[in-house]
Amino acid sequence: MKRRSVISFALLLAGFAALSHAPQASSQTGWVTLFDGKNLAHFDTIGDANWRLEDGSVVADKGNGFLVSKDTYSDYQIRAEFWVDAAANSGIFIRCTDPTKVGADNAYEVNIWDTRPQSDYGTGAIVNVAKVDPMPHAGGKWNVMEITAKGGTFTVVLNGQKTVDAAQDPKFASGRIALQHGLGVKDDKGVVNDKGVVKFRKVEIKAL
Repeated sequence: MKRRSVISFALLLAGFAALSHAPQASSQTGWVTLFDGKNLAHFDTIGDANWRLEDGSVVADKGNGFLVSKDTYSDYQIRAEFWVDAAANSGIFIRCTDPTKVGADNAYEVNIWDTRPQSDYGTGAIVNVAKVDPMPHAGGKWNVMEITAKGGTFTVVLNGQKTVDAAQDPKFASGRIALQHGLGVKDDKGVVNDKGVVKFRKVEIKAL
């Protein structure tokens, strides 16, 4: 009987541990916190970016990679607080259909890249779907990006400014969410910059 009690208690503790890492929605607002600066329990890592937790944020400044959500989502709003320097190539990829290989050809890339050579798909745009004009700059400050994906309609708001207004694209109906630290542009010696700093400190999602 003692052994059975010990086993039951262990299973109960395991259940509580699993619940503590499950996304929890606010009963009043419907927002679910995916990242709160404390742990990466809701994300897997792909690529070689050097993600680490620092001062309530997840930070990367080298490499090319993603934090990919463990869950799949369809129609939702996502809200993220982020900081980048001017050289950083980042973005929030939504409806990623392949969680092991994220890219603009199998997901929607909501871009964060002030120095992108083709600025019409720079910060605030959805690459190959919706251009931005004029392009806002996110470098050197904390920003809030809000993305709404409902059916084939997409809206992006950066710091209260609507950069994509009801763009239409039907390719991907659902998928993972991915946060990026990417490679930058080549310098005058042909060396690719991979030292841009990317930080996320809060990521929330609400089903629609």
